[in-house]
Amino acid sequence: MKFASARIIAGDIKQMVAFYEMVTQQRAQWPAPVFAELILPGATLAIGAVDTVPLWQSGSAEPQSNRTVFLEFQVDDIDTEYDRLKDRVTLVHELKTMPWGNKTFQFRDPEGNAVSLFMPETEAAKQRFSGR
Repeated sequence: MKFASARIIAGDIKQMVAFYEMVTQQRAQWPAPVFAELILPGATLAIGAVDTVPLWQSGSAEPQSNRTVFLEFQVDDIDTEYDRLKDRVTLVHELKTMPWGNKTFQFRDPEGNAVSLFMPETEAAKQRFSGR
């Protein structure tokens, strides 16, 4: 089995895609007007318009209601990314090192989803991520 993507259902897909293009510094691909993908090393972030929900089942997803999932992006230089984004996003917390050894900061996307950028900081954390 291969993990293919994480998908966000957006009330305003253009705003969400523009936000994630700004964060990732990658251009999205638009296979359809109601669906975009940011294809990154390691995984794809898919963003679907709320209009796509009935294609599965009406009411099976709802924009702006996620309170349990964090999208995490590993970066090479967390300090540089923090300086680049801190005034452009709504911060949840500033830079800190977590008990498992990642230096991170967290913010919210335009629909309230939690996003974390991180970099392994301790030797144990660096070892966990080597070869991934």
